[in-house]
Amino acid sequence: MQKFIIEGGTPLSGEVTISGSKNAALPIIAATTLINGISTLHNVPMLGDIRTMLKILENVNIKTKISSNTLTVDASAVNNNFIPYELVSTMRASFLMAGALLGRLKEVKIAHPGGCAIGARPVGEHLHGFKALGIDIREEHGYINATCKSMPLNGTKVTFNERSVTATENIMLASVFADGEISIINGAFEPHIIDLINFLNAAGAKICTKDGIIFIQGVKNLHPVEYTITPDYIEVGTFMISAGITAGDVFLRNACWEDSTPEISKLQEIGIEITKEKNGIRAKGKKTFKSCLIKTAPYPGFPTDLQSQMTSLLTLAQGTSIVVETMYEKRFNHIPELIRMGAQIEIKDRSAIINGVKELSGAKVMASDIRGGAGLVIAGLAAKDSTEVLRVYHIDRGYEKIESKLQALGAKIKRV
Repeated sequence: MQKFIIEGGTPLSGEVTISGSKNAALPIIAATTLINGISTLHNVPMLGDIRTMLKILENVNIKTKISSNTLTVDASAVNNNFIPYELVSTMRASFLMAGALLGRLKEVKIAHPGGCAIGARPVGEHLHGFKALGIDIREEHGYINATCKSMPLNGTKVTFNERSVTATENIMLASVFADGEISIINGAFEPHIIDLINFLNAAGAKICTKDGIIFIQGVKNLHPVEYTITPDYIEVGTFMISAGITAGDVFLRNACWEDSTPEISKLQEIGIEITKEKNGIRAKGKKTFKSCLIKTAPYPGFPTDLQSQMTSLLTLAQGTSIVVETMYEKRFNHIPELIRMGAQIEIKDRSAIINGVKELSGAKVMASDIRGGAGLVIAGLAAKDSTEVLRVYHIDRGYEKIESKLQALGAKIKRV
């Protein structure tokens, strides 16, 4: 099993190029299922989750080829609507194939999804949305059988009880070929949702947003397209926080300011210098910074996918910080590991009360999910002496060559 060994205390300095967004690439790759032909995607991150999604596509007779972050997908011969448990159990985004195959083949049999151990993430909103489209749903033996007997009718409204990113994406994929207009109310609007909309529109779909509602005007077919995946705003946030905790100076090439405004605002509030520059963002840390209150929320709120990393930063802030996790009840799994490194944190229900300490000490810690693992790496960058981060396969699911990028910025980190 691989691990990271980190010798902390070195300020990060230099330039890092932000990879394509995993959270945008996965639904866009699923969306290629709807296209009868060969599409090309650029800036696709080389990650474990991407490879899993490609296996799922190949299982339904879609041909894929990836090289140097460019992926070609030939979905002209899709003929299988079955996605087995073995391909779905490790990654929640695999459930996006439900909407894609409903759109293409009008039926799907797919296992309940897996993914990171960050709390309950049921698919109830997905099934609620499918049923609103008139799709017949049957659940048995751990599988969901969905059949679209007729195209969704003009004027159908899908109103979510709570915002769900993947449910919003799934309903869009299932509705592209609707007979008339479908509207999604209380849908998600994260940057990767917008990237999926832009991709589908580039392929001939007719999707727009107005007053917080997503409108889908059904089309007869989609055409092959060449498209570039948007930069990963979660990676942007992770490297801004890394610069902050090490009192470093890092330029993040290709970072999009508009996608990262909630986290930029919080970092500036506590004293980290974040500036918008040509072709990217610069983050400068300081030896001291302030505490703050953070409450995760759907976009444009503070992203839950950056809560773990921000918690690591706040362990060294002056004063007491409070982090409220509203999205996933197990998103504090990394906190006992931070406490092993000398952090002073108390958990009360969905809140973490963090009393800043002068320094963290290196320790052997274990990643339990993608973002929690990134948070432990960040803590190790600032900690005294050596930190070992185990189970780095979690981190590899969400970050492309993270240790290589950190090494280029001067970090003393190695994979063994």
